[in-house]
Amino acid sequence: MGRKESTERCRIVTIEPEDEALRFADQVAQGLENHPRSLPCRFLYDREGSALFEEICDLPEYYVTRSEWEILSAESSNIAAALPSPVNLAELGSGSSRKTRLLIESFLDRQTRLLYMPVDISPSILQESAEALLDAYQGLEVRGFAAEYQDGLLEIGAESELPKLVAWLGSNVGNFERDAAAGFLGAVRRSLQERDRLLLGVDLRKDRRVLERAYDDTRGVTARFNKNLLARINRELDGRFDLGAFAHRARYLETTGRVVMELVSLRDQEVEIEALSTVLKFAEGEAIHTENSVKYSEEEIEELASRSSFRIEARWLDARGWFCLALLAPAAS
Repeated sequence: MGRKESTERCRIVTIEPEDEALRFADQVAQGLENHPRSLPCRFLYDREGSALFEEICDLPEYYVTRSEWEILSAESSNIAAALPSPVNLAELGSGSSRKTRLLIESFLDRQTRLLYMPVDISPSILQESAEALLDAYQGLEVRGFAAEYQDGLLEIGAESELPKLVAWLGSNVGNFERDAAAGFLGAVRRSLQERDRLLLGVDLRKDRRVLERAYDDTRGVTARFNKNLLARINRELDGRFDLGAFAHRARYLETTGRVVMELVSLRDQEVEIEALSTVLKFAEGEAIHTENSVKYSEEEIEELASRSSFRIEARWLDARGWFCLALLAPAAS
C-alpha cells in the first residue's frame, strides 16, 4: 500500500507491503537458520544504516564516491547533452542525492524546469534529501518513491511522459550477482522507451588491498554499518545479539571479482530472537554473509549490457581507471 506526503513541488510516496515487518522476520529466520547463514543486504538500509552509509561515502578509504564525483564533475554536461530536451531525471537508490546534484544542475542549464524521481528504500533519507534539493534548485520538482527498485520502476514509468534518464549510481549493481544483475537490468530495459537512457555506475576490478580497505576502514564505520543489521534484529525482533561478540570481515575474492562482507562469531555462543521463538547456536569463526559487491572489467560491462538488451552509447572513467560511468541505450529488439 502507499502513503503520500506532498507539498506544491514535492510528493513522496511510500510503497511498502502491509506485511513488511513480517517479511523482515521471515527472511531473518530463513537466512539465519540456513547454513551457511546469510541476511539480505537490503535490510542494512534502515534509518541508522542509511545514515552510516552516508558516513562511509566520506571516508578516505572509500574511493567509490570520489571517483564517481570526479567523472560527473567533468562529464555531467555531456551526459545531459546526450539526451533530448526537455527530459525527466529518475534515480534508483538515490540516498542523499549528493552526486545527483551535478546532473540536476546540468539539466537545469538546458531547461527551466526538471522533474526528479528518486527511488530509495529509506523514506526518511528520501524526505530529507528532497527538502534539501528543493531549497537549492528553484526549477526542480521532486516526486519520490520510498520503495524497492521493481516497484519504483513501475512508478517512474507511470509518472514520466517526457524522455528520461534513469541514473543508477554508486555501483549498486554490484550488490547483485552477475546473472541477477543482467536479469534486473533486463527489467529496467523493458521499462524504458526508445528515447530513454540508463546511466550506470560500475566499480572496476582493481588491487585487492584497495578494495579491502574500502570495505574495512580504519575508523570502523563500515563495521558499525554491518553490525547495525544485528542491532536492527535486536530492535525489531527482540533479538539478544551481543554486537561485541561478532567481528566485521571484508574479503575480496579475485576469481569471482567480488568483495564479500560478513559478520563472524568470535566465540561459541547462543543467541535468542524472542519474536522468532528461536535460539541460534553459533560456533566460533562461523560467519553470517551480509553483502556482496561485485566488480567488473570493461569487457564484463560490455557483456552485462548486451545480456540485458542495452548497448553502450558512451563511457567515462576516472583518472585512475577505478570506476566507470556507462550511458546505456535500449538495444534494438
